[in-house]
Amino acid sequence: MLCGMSDAESGPQRSDATGPQLAIVGSTAAQIAGSVRALLDANALAPGDGLPSARDLAARLGVNRNTVVAAYRQLVTAGLAVTNRGAGTRIARRSGFPEEGFTPDTALRDVGSGNPDPAFLPDPTRVRLPSAPPVLYGEQTIDPGLGAWARDMFARDVDRPFELTVTNGAVDATEKLLAQALTPGESVALEDPCFLTSINAVRRAGYRPVPVEIDADGMLPEALARALADGARAVVCTPRAHNPTGASLTEERAAALRAVLADHPHVLVIEDDHFSALARTPYRSIIPDGHRRWALIRSFSKILGPDLRVGVVASDPDTAQRFTAQIGAGSTWVSHLLQRTVHALVTDEQVQTTVEKAAQHYTARNDAFVARLAERGIAACSTDGVNVWVDAGPEADAHRVHTQLMLRGWVARTGDSFALTESTGVTNLRLTVHQLDDAGAEQLAQALADAIAAAQRAHA
Repeated sequence: MLCGMSDAESGPQRSDATGPQLAIVGSTAAQIAGSVRALLDANALAPGDGLPSARDLAARLGVNRNTVVAAYRQLVTAGLAVTNRGAGTRIARRSGFPEEGFTPDTALRDVGSGNPDPAFLPDPTRVRLPSAPPVLYGEQTIDPGLGAWARDMFARDVDRPFELTVTNGAVDATEKLLAQALTPGESVALEDPCFLTSINAVRRAGYRPVPVEIDADGMLPEALARALADGARAVVCTPRAHNPTGASLTEERAAALRAVLADHPHVLVIEDDHFSALARTPYRSIIPDGHRRWALIRSFSKILGPDLRVGVVASDPDTAQRFTAQIGAGSTWVSHLLQRTVHALVTDEQVQTTVEKAAQHYTARNDAFVARLAERGIAACSTDGVNVWVDAGPEADAHRVHTQLMLRGWVARTGDSFALTESTGVTNLRLTVHQLDDAGAEQLAQALADAIAAAQRAHA
């Protein structure tokens, strides 16, 4: 079991809304999707309601099954429906796509943002960029300084030939890597719970997310094997500082995952090592020796700030070539001014010192908060990263706890925001506490204990 994660189920499922389903009409994918939207607008379908199987609805409407599959894909891409292995397609319980960041329009103290501490983010204007001629169309897309630095950085961890690509951050890299390998409707194995932006990138593109259960040591090998058997053509894995749980791979777990992937050499394996320079745990790869398709992403959002949207990617040569073609069709290249700014910052001695202090700060503040919760009998963990993953217990639904916490002046993030299956994260909260001083951390720990107790009383 994942530290801070309960085995509790989300409660009874809604039965399929067979009456409204009979009203679904249309002969094209757009018409069928529009019909479902109309039922939603009329409140004839509600969050959690099941839709007919593609085969049954196709037979009822007299259309090809692929037409219904395409319609459901449009609904999933729009965030109106979710498709889970073995559970069919249901109306999404949350409208739209939840995003990382501060909660808008609240006067409450926000401990759900997932943001780095601005006190440890450098001022980009403190570095002077070297003079350089203007960059024109058709020139090299990787700035030489950042390229040389990134190659040396990756070479310390990657013991196989690789090509380097620069992107507009980790999310941009993930989207374009998946786009050069998959077509809409194909499956991607994702950690469950999963980083919000990875979930959103997959759903917006119309891919089918296949959940892979995790524990404190990362992806479970048997769950990954099931996802691959279910047809997953790509795997997105966070090797350390998993968001939201903080889980990091052990060498034993990484080896077991490599053994599973060894039988699938053509599956694209993407490692999102977003916390690399700040991580307290070592990088351990799930990519097997000789694997055909792989990519390792490292970005600078947690180190230098989310506004410096630059990511560097090491990948096998074939993936790099396809990847570059995807970039050429979209953003063309990442601004060399941004690349030079990133290079100047990461090679600055003062910034390097600040990064080390930031890493120590996140670890110390999170560990101290986990200890405060333990004193109150609340299970939580933060192996690495900027967040703390809290388990409110089997008798305390996370949404009830969240409401009670808001009444006490705090806003957090419920665990089901990061879920791919309805039973994931139902008793969990993700907290970002590293900016709290000791007094604030003590106040939050007590407020959370009181909120859990109130939620449990409501459940009784």
